[in-house]
Amino acid sequence: MKTVLYARVSTADQTLDHQKTQAEAAGFTIDEVVADHGVSGVSTRLAERPEGRRLFDMLRSGDTLVVRWVDRLGRNYQDVTDTIREFMRRGVVIRTVINGMTFDGSTRDPMQAAVRDSLIAFMAAMAQAEAEVRKQAQRAGIEAAKARPGRYLGRKPSYTRDQFDRVRDLLGLGKGISEIAKTTGLSRQTVYRIKDDPAAAEAILQAWE
Repeated sequence: MKTVLYARVSTADQTLDHQKTQAEAAGFTIDEVVADHGVSGVSTRLAERPEGRRLFDMLRSGDTLVVRWVDRLGRNYQDVTDTIREFMRRGVVIRTVINGMTFDGSTRDPMQAAVRDSLIAFMAAMAQAEAEVRKQAQRAGIEAAKARPGRYLGRKPSYTRDQFDRVRDLLGLGKGISEIAKTTGLSRQTVYRIKDDPAAAEAILQAWE
């Protein structure tokens, strides 16, 4: 039995080493790392990504698949839920770095299974909602950049892509502003700005990226 970390590296802040360090800091002992570079999670199913396909071939019953968050496992609600259930059917346990969620198909208790399946649906829906916000913000950032070629981009954001993603994840889980600020190392004011207008916060990141 082995523990495999799957990472999707699509931005400068979400480096492979960073994601592995985060997983190890959360208590995981990683036996192998599988990573897709420069692949859009919004438009490409896991099974269609080069290294994503390899996961389906290499993971066996009893293995553990570690991901930063469930959005790494698909492009939308249906894709994420299908992927999680397929791995569980094969006896693979899925665990997330953020908040330490565990999805295990071995339970035979009907109530535990119902709670697990409801949680999968909720997490997948939240991941899709996040992806939709990001797509809208990306379009807004592109349009803004076209409208001001060669002009000053404004003040550089005080948060990285990874911090932005973490704030959005924690907000979605109902965490308080002070707790999020302490966890991410950002100021309360920055967390409030991301919370109040995530599309604008995303657009700023897009402009600088």
